[in-house]
Amino acid sequence: MPAISRDEVAHLARLSRLALTDAELDEFAGQLDSILSHVKVVTEVPAEDVPPMANPNAVTNVTRPDVIVPGLTPEQALSGAPAVEQGRFAVPQILGEGE
Repeated sequence: MPAISRDEVAHLARLSRLALTDAELDEFAGQLDSILSHVKVVTEVPAEDVPPMANPNAVTNVTRPDVIVPGLTPEQALSGAPAVEQGRFAVPQILGEGE
């Protein structure tokens, strides 16, 4: 016996405000019946001794330790810049004059 009938598919279509043809009702009834049959098979798998998990592989995030190291001084950072103005990188203006 199918898990879902054509009438139940029609009822679901009405609730979902979907206009389905007779051919679509028959097609979707078969597809939904197949889906529900597969779900039933999965629910029958004995899983009482399997702990709940998000991933079956024991995966841990690999990161390096956070170590503070000295950075560049402003003078060192600006030493290779083509243009410097008031202790900052100077770049050409791109949005317009005097804005």
